[in-house]
Amino acid sequence: MRVVQFVVPGQGRRVGVVEGDSVADITSVTPDLNSVYDVAQSGFDSGTSFEQVLTANVTAASRIPYNDLLTATPGGSAPYLVSPVAHEDPHRVLVSGTGLTHTGSMKSRDQMHSEDKQESAEPQSDSAKMFQMGLDGGKPPAGTRGTSPEWFYKGNGTAIKGPGESLELPAFALDGGEEPELAACYLIDPSGTPRRLGFALGNEWSDHETERINYLYLAPSKLRECAVGPELVTNFDFKELELTCTVKRSGETIYDSGPLFTGEEYMSHTLANCEDHHFKYPQHRVPGDAHVHFFGTSKLSFSTREWKFESGDQIEVASAGFSAPLHNTVADGAASAGKVILVTNA
Repeated sequence: MRVVQFVVPGQGRRVGVVEGDSVADITSVTPDLNSVYDVAQSGFDSGTSFEQVLTANVTAASRIPYNDLLTATPGGSAPYLVSPVAHEDPHRVLVSGTGLTHTGSMKSRDQMHSEDKQESAEPQSDSAKMFQMGLDGGKPPAGTRGTSPEWFYKGNGTAIKGPGESLELPAFALDGGEEPELAACYLIDPSGTPRRLGFALGNEWSDHETERINYLYLAPSKLRECAVGPELVTNFDFKELELTCTVKRSGETIYDSGPLFTGEEYMSHTLANCEDHHFKYPQHRVPGDAHVHFFGTSKLSFSTREWKFESGDQIEVASAGFSAPLHNTVADGAASAGKVILVTNA
């Protein structure tokens, strides 16, 4: 099932299910269900699943052409798509990620942090060592805990952008960096159990120029916006998926990733192991909280390009496993963000 969220100007946000060329407007049947969060909570309350709540409302729902939503301008006068991930309080959404999960990502990151090291039989950079740890213990037998993957924090729900929205290039940033990958959306049920709602295409926007200075700058390099959408796929098979990513400037393609392979077949960790290590922390199992977690990419343009991202650059992440691509435009952040922040006494 492919779930979207969209806004009808003057009426507010709605939740829908993609069926072929149209979207079934679930909110038109049950007005109280105007987000994926509402649908999930309704399921918790009634003891039914996320999909069952949606299915119960599909038949009677009004329809809207999917292409109209895909081509509409966010914030415009026509109904438009927003990210399929939402919470009534965006500060209760934790956005995080797991890196060094793909062979290609190890090569890209290793290039950042081992340029001055001599080759040897043993991995030299921390990136290479961490990746090797995943190869050795990232796919444990079912029901057992394997090696912990790399983990990073990106922010809260205010950092999430939807399809067609801009990704900010902050004034203090040294560069922007696309990271095309899969993201999963979770909601913690009333008993404290994590529930996976589905997967979406994602662009885990980062600053690799800052990270390259020193590996310990990885944490601040990740404190950027990210994009998720347009669809949340509930019955997704995480085994194998092919992605592509392109960057256009003034209508010309300046980067084409070629095939990017993801899913457990191409990762050093299982989905279960990544999820276990994320949710083993009690603070990540607070009832009512939502989580968006990125699972890593196999290739970065940063390792090979000589250009830097500029305002107006258009980034598209696409996959045959999803019926619509995720596209966003880079935009300069406020110039004031480049100024020193002065803290005053309360």
